[in-house]
Amino acid sequence: MEKGTLFLIPVPLAENTAQKSFTPYLVDTINEIDTYIVENEKTARKFLKESGMRRPQSELIIHDFGKHKRGNSLVPYFKELQMGKNVGLMSEAGCPGIADPGAEIVNEAHKRGIKVVPLVGPNSMILALMASGFNGQSFAFTGYLPIDKPQRVARIKALEELSGKIKQTQMFMETPFRNNHLFEDILKTCQPNTQLCVACNVTGEDEYIKTLPIGLWRKERIDLHKKPTIFLIFR
Repeated sequence: MEKGTLFLIPVPLAENTAQKSFTPYLVDTINEIDTYIVENEKTARKFLKESGMRRPQSELIIHDFGKHKRGNSLVPYFKELQMGKNVGLMSEAGCPGIADPGAEIVNEAHKRGIKVVPLVGPNSMILALMASGFNGQSFAFTGYLPIDKPQRVARIKALEELSGKIKQTQMFMETPFRNNHLFEDILKTCQPNTQLCVACNVTGEDEYIKTLPIGLWRKERIDLHKKPTIFLIFR
């Protein structure tokens, strides 16, 4: 029996940005699929409604791959794919598999010989890099920095030195309620001439993206508390 295809379906990054975030092909695809593997069922159902799904949601099969479900057998998630049905994989926000647990599903799909098709959509790291003015030829996304302050400061220093050594853009993030602490540590740790881009609420109505040397950032007053933010440094 021919296996189904796993479609990787991006989800908007911010409220009221659905029209910015999906393509006609994405809309056509979701209207052909009735089975989804999702990180957050509430978010997924809301997006499917906003993006123009014509099928009644009561007809959908939703597999929850939230944090409380991980670590269990992956077999149930592949039942429909093994039977030849196409399935959509959705992150809570942004692109599946990028800073996202859906990568585990994608990896398993490859092991099972299932075709994987990524759809075009918003990714906060790439959008931030585009808007930063930094090196887009060589860049690295580090993800979350250590919670422990001394370790976090040491990591910031190491990333700054690496950026200067190989001229590579360094990107990282923090849990939104700790953004201001990370921002303060960057300003205290980095050299005045190191460039910092702060990309906050990317694609949102209150989107804020700004690049300045650390020396000038120290004169700025911004509040990033509970706002999804990507930090980029370049030296």
